[in-house]
Amino acid sequence: MSTPVRPRRNFYGRLKGHNLKQSQKDYLDQDLAALSPGAVDWEANPRREMLDTVEMFGDKPVWLEVGFGGGEHMVHQAANNPDTGIIGCEPYINGVAMLLGKIRRAGVENIKVHPGDVRDMFDVLPAQSISRAFLLYPDPWPKTRHHRRRFVTQEHLEPLHRVLKPGAIFRVATDIEDYVRQTLEEVPRYGFEWLAERPSDWRESWDDWLSTRYEQKALREGRVPHYLTFRRI
Repeated sequence: MSTPVRPRRNFYGRLKGHNLKQSQKDYLDQDLAALSPGAVDWEANPRREMLDTVEMFGDKPVWLEVGFGGGEHMVHQAANNPDTGIIGCEPYINGVAMLLGKIRRAGVENIKVHPGDVRDMFDVLPAQSISRAFLLYPDPWPKTRHHRRRFVTQEHLEPLHRVLKPGAIFRVATDIEDYVRQTLEEVPRYGFEWLAERPSDWRESWDDWLSTRYEQKALREGRVPHYLTFRRI
C-alpha cells in the first residue's frame, strides 16, 4: 500500500511565547512523552495508521479538547470524570507546559496530550471514536480576511464530524459575537444540530463548566461569553 501524501496545511498562530521556566522545561522533558497519544506527527507515522483508543484508555469513552490553552478546563474535566479518557491538542508549547504542571498537581491519569495541530490528530483518530469535543475560546481571527483560519470551517468540521460518534456533543465557548455568527452558520452545515431551545441555553454556562483564564479576561474587558452546544447527527 502506498504511503499517503501529506496535505499542504498552513498553520497560523503562535507556537512559542515567553521563555519557559525551568520547572516547565522539566515537565516537557520528563512528562510529555509518556502522555503522548501515539504516533500523530507525519514524521513518526507517515502511513497514517489509526490510533488505538482502547489501548490508550481501555473501554472508557474518549473526549477531545481542541486548543486547550493553559489546560485548566481539561484537568477539571479529567478529575471530575475519571471514567473518561481525554485527548488534548495544543500547538502553543507554553500552554502545553502549563497543562503538564496542572496534571502533576492534580494527579489525574486519564489525559493524553498532543502538542500540535488537531488536524494531524484527526488524520489518525478512528471514525466515530470520540464521544464529546470541546472548542473553548478559540483564536477569534477578527479580521474578515482571516475568518477562513477559524476552526469553524470545512477543513476542521468535516473531520470532526467523522471522528465523533453519532449523538456526540460538541461544545463551543466564545466571547466574540462574529465567531458566534460563523459558528451557527457553519457547524450545522457539516452534520450537527444546535441544541438551544431558549436564550439561557447559550447565555448560561454548562453545569460542569470551569471558567478559564481566557473567559476571565473577556469578562474583565466587558465581553459576553456564549455557550453553544451541538449534537452530531
